[in-house]
Amino acid sequence: MEDWWQQLEKAAEEVEGFFKDVSLAMELLAEEVGKTLETFTQEVEEIFVTEVDRCVDDLIDIIQESDFEQDTGFWEDFDHFVESEFTDVTTYKPSPENHPACIGCRNYHGKAYNGNMLVCAMHPYGYEDNTCPDWEPQRDGE
Repeated sequence: MEDWWQQLEKAAEEVEGFFKDVSLAMELLAEEVGKTLETFTQEVEEIFVTEVDRCVDDLIDIIQESDFEQDTGFWEDFDHFVESEFTDVTTYKPSPENHPACIGCRNYHGKAYNGNMLVCAMHPYGYEDNTCPDWEPQRDGE
């Protein structure tokens, strides 16, 4: 009977050793995966930053070469487009009856283009309540 008990203890020790080995292997695997992910992330960040910098430099070169600000032809075409597309622009001020949540808000746009009202970028059709969560006070000079 004692032989049976010793074999059972030996089997328990071997199972315990197996689980310790598995645990150690999992820890090593997790460390290796973590290092690999960190290296991959750093490489992606470096490539991304390099590419964005290159694109910004190219854009700056294009702007400098074309003398964009001096080219009045672009602005004349743009003005013509705006005048032809938006012939009926009406400005509205917020009031207690119309868009009360917008009174004194720096985000208020309040223009209707050919009859299509744009209240603000966050709430193009206006905010339904009397207080807007995006309300910001106007700055001096606005």
